[in-house]
Amino acid sequence: MKGAAVARARLDGDQLRDLAVIWRKIPKTIGRGHFGGRLVFAPDGKLFVTSGDRQRFEPAQDLNTNLGKIVRINPDGSVPDDNPFANQPGARQDIWTLAHRNPLGAVIARASRQLWIHEMAPQGGDEANLIEKGHNYGWPVVSNGDHYDGTPIPRHSTRREFTPPICSWNPSVSPSGLIFYTGSRFASWRGNALSGGLSSKALLRLTVDRDRVTGEQRIAMGRRIRDVTQAPDGSVLLLSDGGQRRIATPDTCA
Repeated sequence: MKGAAVARARLDGDQLRDLAVIWRKIPKTIGRGHFGGRLVFAPDGKLFVTSGDRQRFEPAQDLNTNLGKIVRINPDGSVPDDNPFANQPGARQDIWTLAHRNPLGAVIARASRQLWIHEMAPQGGDEANLIEKGHNYGWPVVSNGDHYDGTPIPRHSTRREFTPPICSWNPSVSPSGLIFYTGSRFASWRGNALSGGLSSKALLRLTVDRDRVTGEQRIAMGRRIRDVTQAPDGSVLLLSDGGQRRIATPDTCA
């Protein structure tokens, strides 16, 4: 039985002191992956945690568990009073949104101050989602992909009560890691969303207009890209995955 957790500690030189767990995935469960585990501080100081469904499907729709959810907590692990389910009997108070599969990218957009995530879907249908307080994003009831055994899943367009993705990929790109680029080294990328791609072995560059994705460029890397970040000098650093993992840039990997 496994489950993700979030801990905080005080950095003292090269050591962590006063380590304390402030959040846990509940319940722990058997599963091969789908932990999520991305952490993003909002401008108001609240902490968002992405929590995958642990390949258990139905818990993503269950408000009694925080599997398959975006969680919002205070930096000390307590629950903000304005969380959407804070006063709902039978619901976990830490839930911000529900019905997510495996969110492996999360970032606050500087312009809108809103949380964006992307998540791996099943066979096809990887999603980018604009996170709105209390919304249900449909998994596993709807998806723009299908189960790996070929069993179809109803599309988002068939169930209007669920919030659809702002974009999706079919075939899958397996997105992992997410930033909005703000540097000057790649001036034409400023304001674009950048994501790693695992199965696509690419850096994904999305052009964005407010809450819409208006275009995409895939920059072939020849290796699985697990994470992406921006260095202080405006360089883009990529963490590759697997036996030959290393940190590189689009300049040296293309």
